[in-house]
Amino acid sequence: MDDGSESSKDRFHSDMKIDSKREEHEEDKRFKVQLVVTSVDGNAEIRILGGTPSRKNSVKDASLQLDSNYSLHPSLDVSTPSNIGKMISEDQVSEYLTNHPEYLEKFLIDKVEIEQLERWIIRKSQQLKRRPEHCQKNSRKTSLSRWKFCVHADKRQMLQELTQNLQLKPTKDQVLWELSSCISSAVNADGFRLYTVEKLINSDEIHLYLVRESQTDDMKLQQRIRNGIVIPTYVAQTQVTIRHSKGQEDPRFPNNVLNEGDITHLQCIPLIQPNGELVAVLELWRGPAGEPFHEEDEEIASSYIVWGGIALHYAHLYVTMNQQKQLNDFLLAVVKSIFQDMVSMDMLVMKIMNFAQRLVSADRASLFLVDSKNKELYATIFDIGIDECTENLYTQDSEDVLKVHTSKEIRFPLGTGIAGQVAMTGEILNIKDAYADDRFNRTVDQLTGYTTKTILCMPIYIRGNIIGVVQMVNKQGGFFTNEDEAAFETFAIYCGLALHHAKLYDKIKKSEQKYKVALDVLSYHNTCTEDEFQAAKTEGIPEHIPGIDDYYFNPFQLEDMEKAKFSIYMFIDLFGASKFELNSLVRFVLTVKKNYRRVPYHNWTHGFSVANSMYCILKRSEGCFKINECLALLTGALCHDLDHRGKNNKFMSDIESPLAAIYSTSTMEHHHFNQTVTILQQEGHNIFTKLSSNDYKQVLGYLKHCILATDLAMFFPNKARLMTIVEKGNFSWSSTDHRLLLQAISMTGADLSASAKPWDVQVKTVKVIFEEFYQQGDAEREAGRCPIPMMDRHQQDEQPSSQVGFLNGICLPCYKLLNTLIPDCHPLLDMCENNLKRWQKIDEEIKERRLTSI
Repeated sequence: MDDGSESSKDRFHSDMKIDSKREEHEEDKRFKVQLVVTSVDGNAEIRILGGTPSRKNSVKDASLQLDSNYSLHPSLDVSTPSNIGKMISEDQVSEYLTNHPEYLEKFLIDKVEIEQLERWIIRKSQQLKRRPEHCQKNSRKTSLSRWKFCVHADKRQMLQELTQNLQLKPTKDQVLWELSSCISSAVNADGFRLYTVEKLINSDEIHLYLVRESQTDDMKLQQRIRNGIVIPTYVAQTQVTIRHSKGQEDPRFPNNVLNEGDITHLQCIPLIQPNGELVAVLELWRGPAGEPFHEEDEEIASSYIVWGGIALHYAHLYVTMNQQKQLNDFLLAVVKSIFQDMVSMDMLVMKIMNFAQRLVSADRASLFLVDSKNKELYATIFDIGIDECTENLYTQDSEDVLKVHTSKEIRFPLGTGIAGQVAMTGEILNIKDAYADDRFNRTVDQLTGYTTKTILCMPIYIRGNIIGVVQMVNKQGGFFTNEDEAAFETFAIYCGLALHHAKLYDKIKKSEQKYKVALDVLSYHNTCTEDEFQAAKTEGIPEHIPGIDDYYFNPFQLEDMEKAKFSIYMFIDLFGASKFELNSLVRFVLTVKKNYRRVPYHNWTHGFSVANSMYCILKRSEGCFKINECLALLTGALCHDLDHRGKNNKFMSDIESPLAAIYSTSTMEHHHFNQTVTILQQEGHNIFTKLSSNDYKQVLGYLKHCILATDLAMFFPNKARLMTIVEKGNFSWSSTDHRLLLQAISMTGADLSASAKPWDVQVKTVKVIFEEFYQQGDAEREAGRCPIPMMDRHQQDEQPSSQVGFLNGICLPCYKLLNTLIPDCHPLLDMCENNLKRWQKIDEEIKERRLTSI
């Protein structure tokens, strides 16, 4: 081949040129040899350039020494001028390189750049891929494509397919299996075994488990490989790669460890994650026809393990996130159960056990609750298995499922068995072999025929106290892992919350039932009797009562039953008998009378007196208020202090009364309204039955507004707003807001009407008012608080001064405003002013006596 022919060929990216020397002899001249190889037709030639041949070198011993290391084929005689420049055939070069691989190896290592070698390897790889599968030497079926060491295209393909496999098979065992299969194929092993590693908690002991792939592509853990002087356990303990061949003596393995007939050569590799954690041991083997494993095989495996570590990391993240998602989904279901669908404690226990099984893939589940009083664990639902009935746990068949799994309650002392031990110590127990643990009670297995292998038992806490124990039995496909423990521990926290709320819910349900029973009892005893009802009906309702529409009517002159009959009369007189069912009106008034407590002032007499004052206001202001407003005002006046305890709102708040906890503002007024509604709801007591639905709702709204207005804390803002409107001349009877303000002021005026009664009635009323104040002061003093002067029994001479301040600050402003809008209310203003003068005179006399005594 000449230089011109070379340029027409598709050479490799660079010619391989070798400048060599022929061995020098005394009379020899130097030769320059050039080897030229082309890539199109594979022809090769050796050119001998210049020099003088030596006759001493015959054809028989002719040889060409290249750099003192390379020798040409003996048949290639380049020592004579006749052979200089002669073409050498492809077969000759191929035969030479085949018979002298060391020549080619050293030449490639010394003379060829690594980039060129990689390009040749890529071309070789692509050529192999285009061959039919049956033609490929040592081809092996793997779940991933064959990928070669340091081959960029195959690495890319491997990563793509590995990513796809991670989505389909994301567990650690599956990733390890795929990785092991790839390593086995890459090193041309005849087979492999994969052992996963489990390090015991708080122990240096390591257990190996053989992994096999089932027909369903699920990883199956076989029996544990006991520790001993065998290669996999040695590698797991030392984390050192071992290469071994049958018949090879190794002091570390005194016995013949390769006793299986088809295994001749073995390489055992620790699979270590980047954080140094040993996750598995891979055992590769070749049969009698294979070669021993070399250091290059270990290097190939190491490169795979690097990528496999990344895959394991992301597989772990995937599994963790998937488990967390499942856990979050269940926690959401638990929350829904607590606030929406909490049927019973047993149903919640069923849900907890069902999910706990699925969370850790257990075969059986039990949940025991702690009876702190008797120091026992108890359960009515236990040993729940994953079967068809638990599939229906969240469906309409859940009640049937509960019946299937609910049995007679079992109890046993704390400290008995695995669950009892956990309840006593609060320690999490993950038992790999139940029968090897002395704490395990075999009685249940013996009775049922069930075999318990592994147990995961965990306490359930709430507020630092153990309230229950969840026990999972027999992990499906192996043993309970550290990941199971972590997920189960998080789950147990929410179990505690769920059980705690379920217990509270059960208590609330029981309290609700007790409340209904108590309410039924109270309704019976606080409702007018049939004899009282018949007596009132027999006596009848007066057709006319002289002076009842007078603001100065004296309520103290009447008996309690007379006040009831007069109250009925006022309703009929204002609204007509056709407005009510007479029997309902009679029962309502009699029951209202009965629900006023026997306290000094806020009693039935006060209730009737306020109703009578409101009756007078309504009677003398016809056309001012609408019919529903009038009905609410009179009913509210009669009922405005129902079940009053003789104590004000501040006192109820100070003693942390349950009423104050229910109603943060206007405590007693809210209670009075609710008592009114309770009476109306009793059978035969609803005086509004003849109202339409809309009118009924409107009356109840007005009724609540009127009763709450009797709180003096509400009077001051109501008075200020209405006074501003009146002073500006903007008051309008057509304005709903203005009318509501006037209703509130009217209720206050009626409630304070004792201050506008004749002097003898006023004095008698003040006496009972202060007696009630003094009783509250006595209670405050017993509680260690100092009462205000108005409620201090030891400062009774302060009564006149208190009355002056009360009339000046509250009563007179109220009656002046009321008189402005309803002029017929002037008697209330007049009498209040007269009483104020008399109290002022008494107060002055007391002050003079004090000065005189000083």
